[in-house]
Amino acid sequence: MATIHKNLSVIEGALPSASGMKFGIVVSEWNTQVTAALLDGAMRTLVAAGCAESDITVKRVPGTVELTLGAQFFAEYTDVDAVIALGCVVQGETRHFDYVCQSVTQGVTDVMLTWNMPVAFGVLTTDDMQQALDRSGGKYGNKGDEAAVAAIRMAALQLEMEQEDPDPDREREGEHDRSRRNQNNVN
Repeated sequence: MATIHKNLSVIEGALPSASGMKFGIVVSEWNTQVTAALLDGAMRTLVAAGCAESDITVKRVPGTVELTLGAQFFAEYTDVDAVIALGCVVQGETRHFDYVCQSVTQGVTDVMLTWNMPVAFGVLTTDDMQQALDRSGGKYGNKGDEAAVAAIRMAALQLEMEQEDPDPDREREGEHDRSRRNQNNVN
């Protein structure tokens, strides 16, 4: 979503209730001033939507590239309904920025499709630190809010689709759907 003249913290449309949902948040420790603000925004939005703080688990990873594996760990080892990946990559003088952005974008997509689980992309990719600050609680709001909204909406959609499924016993293509994750956590 383009942020020019748009506040990321303004929620458009009705937001489903997050009551009873569980969320994992994986946060990069790189650019902590920004990622801490993103985390604050995501937490605030989840709680405001009815999610109990006890149903939110936060884990930190060293950098933005590691967000992907952190999200996969949530999918593999927990029973969360969705994951929120929060990070910040600021353009430098080398092409490292491009590789990090490409890696995390593709990695988050792969985790979603492999594990049949919503993973909200709350990663800022900015030209400079001021742009990051503007989008993590500054004049353009907070990308953490937007990522939490996406996670809530996608988790609600998945739950709705599962409940409407006319054949709940059919084998899904994704080997790692919600029921399999839940069975693994019970055993």
